[in-house]
Amino acid sequence: MEDISAAERRSKIGQMVLEDGKVLVASLVEQFQVTETSIRRDLTLLEASGRLKRVHGGAIPIPGSSRTDSFAEKKELHIKAKERIGKLAAEMIRPKDILLLDSGTTTLQVIRHVPSALRSSNIITLVTNSQPIAQEVLTWPSPNLTILGGLYLPDYQATVGPQTLAQLQELTADKVFLGTDGLTLLSGATTANILMAEVDRMMVERSRQVILVTDSSKIGRVGFVPVKPVNAFHMLITDTDAPPAIIQAIRDMGVEVILV
Repeated sequence: MEDISAAERRSKIGQMVLEDGKVLVASLVEQFQVTETSIRRDLTLLEASGRLKRVHGGAIPIPGSSRTDSFAEKKELHIKAKERIGKLAAEMIRPKDILLLDSGTTTLQVIRHVPSALRSSNIITLVTNSQPIAQEVLTWPSPNLTILGGLYLPDYQATVGPQTLAQLQELTADKVFLGTDGLTLLSGATTANILMAEVDRMMVERSRQVILVTDSSKIGRVGFVPVKPVNAFHMLITDTDAPPAIIQAIRDMGVEVILV
């Protein structure tokens, strides 16, 4: 297997437990080509963060839990790919655009790469439910920013719920940049939280152009709650490690796909 960071390895193990129902230490040692001590440390850390329950020889899911990586954990994963995706997506922003941004770590990279010429004098309008995105934008000179209120979810560092949806219902945006926890041909874009899925759906419905920004590790993975089918998106921006067959099938559905 290709070299990956310990954080990425733990993310994969956490996802495997959810999808497979059980993981074995011996199999993980063989798959990731690391020591048994490293795998046992991974399982201990994942158990401490509520991702799984350790059992003799491996680990199983916690009943009723669908918890995936938190925002802080996701921010450390596949960072180079997310930066490339964010940079390309930011180049699509035009003066006078009204933009919606969900709480993904890749959408944060979009904001971090907005050209300096668009950061001042209220040239673009930004609307988000993401605290990290809001904090980033508030460092700009004279930002035009609306922060959506609602119930705060610490794992996502974002607001959700009836208040958030009611505010979105009153808006119309030129573009929305969305992240995802999973993307498959059958299930479309998915996420791990029902309340987050509601916000993402509303953002799609209130936007003229819908742009999905996600690194290739999410493609082929199914999250807990469906957001929108593949053909609801106008564009997908992902990295060049994305599975070619799935990418071609997405293009065949009429979605523009850009690989970076």
